[in-house]
Amino acid sequence: MTGAWPTGDHLGIVFPAHIAALRDGGAAFLTEAFRAAGALDPDNRVVRVDGCDEVPGGSTGRKASLDVEYLRAGPPTALFVKFSRDFDDPVRDHGRTQMAAEVTFATLAQAPGFPIAVPRTMFADYHGGTGTGVLITERIPFGRNGIEPQHHKCRDDELPSPQEHYRALLTALARLVGAHRSGVLPAQLTESFPVDLKAAAVGEPVPLTAGRLDRRLAALGEFARAHPALLPAGVGSPEFLGRLGEQAHEVMRREPDIWRSLACAQDHIGLCHWNANVDNAWFWRDADGTMRCGLLDWGCVSRMNVAMAIWGSLSGAETALWDDSFNELTEVFCAEVAASGGPHLDPAGLRRHVLRYTALMGITWLLGVPALVAARVPDAGPDTTRFDPRIRDDESVRAPLQMLSNVLNLWRTRDMAAALAELG
Repeated sequence: MTGAWPTGDHLGIVFPAHIAALRDGGAAFLTEAFRAAGALDPDNRVVRVDGCDEVPGGSTGRKASLDVEYLRAGPPTALFVKFSRDFDDPVRDHGRTQMAAEVTFATLAQAPGFPIAVPRTMFADYHGGTGTGVLITERIPFGRNGIEPQHHKCRDDELPSPQEHYRALLTALARLVGAHRSGVLPAQLTESFPVDLKAAAVGEPVPLTAGRLDRRLAALGEFARAHPALLPAGVGSPEFLGRLGEQAHEVMRREPDIWRSLACAQDHIGLCHWNANVDNAWFWRDADGTMRCGLLDWGCVSRMNVAMAIWGSLSGAETALWDDSFNELTEVFCAEVAASGGPHLDPAGLRRHVLRYTALMGITWLLGVPALVAARVPDAGPDTTRFDPRIRDDESVRAPLQMLSNVLNLWRTRDMAAALAELG
């Protein structure tokens, strides 16, 4: 396999591009890499690699768990390895450039006073010419030492105290935004993250035209009538579907205005995690019982409108959480940004930004969900629910279905017409 050992742009040493190369490099490479990154003292070394096993999952490169032993105890021995590349899957490999920002973020997270918990970085480097990178961090001990078991995306019916978990998530996001905007983080690193809102996404959407939008809206209406138990109450009504059709076309026409409104709201721009959902976090309770979290998987990290990060965090939540806690959670977020040294944001204005961005994501990315469900569950009927094992046990189906449900419910229960009218 070509390109197995590129030279990193940051630390200037060669590093493995895939699991086989990492195994070949063994303790000698890990010692050199960890020392170069400042994660291992010069008089300490890796003496043995006890395990290097592939871990499935994720939308981009390959992953592995790594277990090591050191000459002297101290650094973490249970490690997680993330490669930017998947040489066997062109679709997954297409997202390899996402790691560029993630490697920079790994350096930023080592700055004194960094405001939130992230996995300790042992080594991170990237070769921009090929989009090849590797990130080696401590492995979070889910289910042990007071840390909750790992939670799965769009399985929040299993989540104890969901409101507390999302409060912890938004508090962490807000503290990072506040620290960034207050200037306490190294400017030479934070300024290297782009403010390119459209780039903060995985993959490219299918180009949307008026005709394609009409066909997808018609398919959604048929889906809602044939599968009422798969969507929130009320979204299949003729009144709502008619209003949705009109406003969806306005969202499509006004897409440039929506992006402009998000980009020009300077107080709302901050360094953020794009997908801080429960599956990209670990949770524990402080001594006083307060829920806290750390954040994993910083692919697509950038400076963005914080409404984008809030949608990313809440997109897979139960629809009831949006109904019951959306206002409160945005108020918590705004208060925490200000308390952390950032600008004073208006919660109502933030919610309007979230509504516009959610509508845009809905018509761009999620109107293909009815076709997806029909292909995966061809015999689904009016009584089929999202708890059908073919949906519940397949994240590639249950996640977009839950996100579509949240888009439609938010559209039905909030004033989209007013949000669009305020664009001018």
